[in-house]
Amino acid sequence: MTTKAIRGTFFDFTDDPWKHVGDEEASARFVSDGLLVIDDGIIVAFGPFAEVSPSYPDVPTTHIEHRIITPGFIDGHIHFPQTRVLGAFGLQLLPWLQKWVFPEEARYADREYARDGAVRFFDNILASGTTTVQAFTSTAPVCTEEFFEEATRRNMRVMSGLTGIDQNAPDYFADTPESFYSNSTALIEKYHNVGRNLYAVTPRFAFGSSPEQMQKCEQLKAEHPDVWVNTHISENPHEIRGVLALHPDCDDYLSVYEKYKLVGPKFSGGHAVWLSDDEFKRIHDSDASVTFCPHSNLFLGSGLFRLGKATDPDMRVRMSFGTDMGGGNRFGMLAVLDGAYKVGMINNTVLDGSIDPSRMNAAESERNKLSAFRAFYSITLGGAEGLYIDDKVGSFDVGKEADFVALDWKAGPPGAEWHAELIADGGDPVTVDDAANMLFGVMIVGDERAVAETWVMGEKAYQRAEAVAPTFARHFDPAH
Repeated sequence: MTTKAIRGTFFDFTDDPWKHVGDEEASARFVSDGLLVIDDGIIVAFGPFAEVSPSYPDVPTTHIEHRIITPGFIDGHIHFPQTRVLGAFGLQLLPWLQKWVFPEEARYADREYARDGAVRFFDNILASGTTTVQAFTSTAPVCTEEFFEEATRRNMRVMSGLTGIDQNAPDYFADTPESFYSNSTALIEKYHNVGRNLYAVTPRFAFGSSPEQMQKCEQLKAEHPDVWVNTHISENPHEIRGVLALHPDCDDYLSVYEKYKLVGPKFSGGHAVWLSDDEFKRIHDSDASVTFCPHSNLFLGSGLFRLGKATDPDMRVRMSFGTDMGGGNRFGMLAVLDGAYKVGMINNTVLDGSIDPSRMNAAESERNKLSAFRAFYSITLGGAEGLYIDDKVGSFDVGKEADFVALDWKAGPPGAEWHAELIADGGDPVTVDDAANMLFGVMIVGDERAVAETWVMGEKAYQRAEAVAPTFARHFDPAH
């Protein structure tokens, strides 16, 4: 058992800021000079330095200065074997999958290729401040194995599973219901709840899984009720029409998953762009969740997620945010927040009455606005709540795992530092309002360069290359 402490400026959440419209500061916890005490990777004390430090006089302490320390970012929807197709010319979802994604994901059936891809994948997400992912793999068991093995080497909290698809995919890539079931069973036994690994039964989407494979998903969930379910839902209009043609007994996309008893706690539906109001209500009623992936929804022309609807207090749904890399064109959650803010502002304009007074909904319009409080909650505590892991990560509460990110609010493209000097007289944040303004600048003006350090279970997992010695930089810089 090793005890250590981190001193610095901390910002996390104790509640959902959408519950505090007009007073979002009430959801946040800001400690300008705090101390985080960690024992064997678990938080054992947290609070103002002056209050906590007397109880730990001999604990080795690292002082992270001139940074805002937040919980590690949570990516609720990302595709591990799409690392190399990041930036491939988009098309729309279904032709993009056929041209770029399926050929690349098929390469991950080779263990050495998958192992190399896993190193590159985790290097990039850690450099972006992400410490937890819910990830898709491929139809090849070795792809899922190498994902979990590399995550274990880095001691990261991850959720994943063999990705099932047995129709509407090339023959060289598709699996069968029987192989999906048997391979998933073996992977659950090997990885679920081993270390920080969690398993998710993963039908890629209802367009790609036959009724027979969906039945195998239902069987897996029944046999292993504590596993997660991760899939896509209502991403693209062509996809939706295809799903309903395959399931004429279903009125909407969600009802396909409901038919196979997959919707409930620990269910995540990625994208959810075209969900009806009734589907949102049923997701709320079942305590399932959705994942907002703004960059891929824009890149592939899928549509605009209704953030204001998802946060309706009468039917609030659990929600995480995701990069959906490589449909999403960035690895980092800071970039996701930039995209989510812009999607929200478009929807805000659609509903504020300025375009069509008959569609005016002032409350929903306002809920689309992504303040720094709403944004950073969504990729920390809110993401953890959406994925049912808020007992483990997402805030600095005692008993949680010590994953966190140190953000440099002056880093980024030319002009970022000058902008930052408008706040707190150019110094460190003194108030929660200072911190929120700096974090908003990080998500809009800044980029991944704002991630100065990423810590996993109280151990440094990444440090910005230019801030450290060259040999250390080579080890952590994803470019090497």
